[in-house]
Amino acid sequence: MKIALLGGTGPQGRGLALRWARAGVEVVVGSRSAERGQAIAQELNDRLAGQGTPILGMSNEEAVEQSERFVVLAVPYVGHEPTLEWLKSCMAGKILIDVVVPLAGDDPKKVVMPPEGSATEEAQALLGPEIPVVGALHNVSAWVLDKIESPIHCDILICGNNKAAKDEASALIEKLGVKVYNAGLAVSARAIEHMTAILIRLNISKTTPFKHAGLKIWAEAGVE
Repeated sequence: MKIALLGGTGPQGRGLALRWARAGVEVVVGSRSAERGQAIAQELNDRLAGQGTPILGMSNEEAVEQSERFVVLAVPYVGHEPTLEWLKSCMAGKILIDVVVPLAGDDPKKVVMPPEGSATEEAQALLGPEIPVVGALHNVSAWVLDKIESPIHCDILICGNNKAAKDEASALIEKLGVKVYNAGLAVSARAIEHMTAILIRLNISKTTPFKHAGLKIWAEAGVE
């Protein structure tokens, strides 16, 4: 399956592109210019060193056209709404996986939620009910994603209003070697996206012994 990754030139997008490519997924990295997309793809393929499916680089428009089912949105929040505005005319038959968190521009320890309640809900409102939006991968740091030789030691919470789309997205995300949990409807993104800012606060705190923690769902031993 060929997927488009918009924002693949950023740190989180690069890590996702590398990990999916290593898992055998065909990834098309999109950028505002085809030349930039191609340059980033070449850098990523150099890192892969043949260990995975070659990554392609194109303009955002070409990448979406090439995608067979999924478009992954990993742009900075400032580009979230503008990207969605043009995406809505070319997303028929596709699913959007929205990775974006509305972090405050002057303080990444805070979120500034849009009127819809979360970035995921904003995306669904802008694209309309006929285009499924799945919020996912909000709580994995770019640093962790970039360490492609190491497994991702956290779980993934996803949310959205379309159960079938969430099931499809879960199968794709599980190729990253993670456990995926359905956290409910798109409204759940309000809590999940807020958690990103909390994790950032913890990870940069001088009082914690870690720097790149994520979320893990634990079952109490011996309890059914």
